Amino acid sequence: MAGQHTLTETERAVGDRLSAMSLDMSAMAAVSNLYRAASAIRNRFERTVLAPHDLTWTGWVVLWVVWIWEDIEARHVAAEAGISKGTLTGVATTLERRGLLRRRTHPDDARRVLLSLTPAGKRLMHTLFPLFNEQEVHVVEPLNARETQVLTTALRKVVLGLEQPTGRPQTS
Repeated sequence: MAGQHTLTETERAVGDRLSAMSLDMSAMAAVSNLYRAASAIRNRFERTVLAPHDLTWTGWVVLWVVWIWEDIEARHVAAEAGISKGTLTGVATTLERRGLLRRRTHPDDARRVLLSLTPAGKRLMHTLFPLFNEQEVHVVEPLNARETQVLTTALRKVVLGLEQPTGRPQTS
């Protein structure tokens, strides 16, 4: 496509642009490739699995979180999905209108809202998740089993490190 560059072209251009700066190029390349991979994966899944079911990535993630945790407070869904409470409100409204999600007041505190999947939402997740997993398999197909495990472990370390209050991994 016109205007798009390959990964190799982009890496070369970045290297040329930043060569005079004292930077940790290895860290930059790792984070840049992580971002590119995440974007490519999201785009592929949206096209292949979610679009035929009129779902956005965010809608899928909300359904996934609620499916896994069942009755869950809205604020926890937002945190688990990595979205704002305002974004969750819009997504939940759409999913509720489609008959996939149900909202109800928390029995102990009327200010809190619980989310759960409707029977139609559960059926959709049982239909979609195997298709989603087929795409997950496709994503890691270029890797052998050991590389997949190394990648999984490394990404888990990144996430755990960012979950620390300082943003740095624990040393123990």
